[in-house]
Amino acid sequence: MNTLDIIGRNRPIGVFDSGVGGLTVAAALRRRLPAESMLYLGDVARLPYGTKAPQTIIQYALRAAKFFMTSNIKMMVLACNTASAHAAAALAQHYPDLLVLGVIDSGAEQAAALSPRGRIVVAATEGTCRSGAFDRAITAHRPQAEIHPVPCPLFVALVEEGLTEGPIAEAMIRQYLGAYFEGATAADCLVLGCTHFPLLHASLRKVLGPAPVLVDCAEAVAERAAAMLTQQGLLATGAGRIDLFTTDAASRFSASAGRFFPGLGDAPMVELVDL
Repeated sequence: MNTLDIIGRNRPIGVFDSGVGGLTVAAALRRRLPAESMLYLGDVARLPYGTKAPQTIIQYALRAAKFFMTSNIKMMVLACNTASAHAAAALAQHYPDLLVLGVIDSGAEQAAALSPRGRIVVAATEGTCRSGAFDRAITAHRPQAEIHPVPCPLFVALVEEGLTEGPIAEAMIRQYLGAYFEGATAADCLVLGCTHFPLLHASLRKVLGPAPVLVDCAEAVAERAAAMLTQQGLLATGAGRIDLFTTDAASRFSASAGRFFPGLGDAPMVELVDL
């Protein structure tokens, strides 16, 4: 392998989210692809994305891509579900040589493949449910699937407050999802359609039991990233690193980061950037 090949392979992956939650995706990428270096950008100054117009989201994603391209990234992962729904096509059009990967398509493909009977619940934010992106993506892989998008807005607050286990988390899970997993027509698959939701895994299992397939979009996107990089001959060599960037509140971002990506430690360095 010549020097240029090594440099090309070792270019970083850019991971973009509206906040800190996408670090669950970065953590999954690290577990699956430990040699890859990553740049993580959380656009805290402009969150939440779910209430904004699609064209606005596209502009935010394009600004993030422009920032990443100064570091010559080889892949951009849209860890934000809303950005995945609205901006993936625009990014691919503006940067045709860049690998672009969203969490929605990756999670939808896995749900369609793993659901035993095609009865799928998508737990997500209101904006993601309203977009219909998961519905379209799952149906593209499994046309006869029965899909139920369920907004679970308080799940985000639970995770950000560290209340991922215990009676409060379990009560909220029953409130939002319990009825879908009961009776003869119970769903058999739950898509965790928000980057925060994997942290509720233990409580979801406790409330819903062992039967439903739980699709973690973070794990799904990591598997898809590995496949794409392998196909393109772009798997890195050596030891990877991760650099963190945010558009606001760097200290608060740092304090929260370890909850979503424990490998970062208690107070990782975070650089403030202006998009």
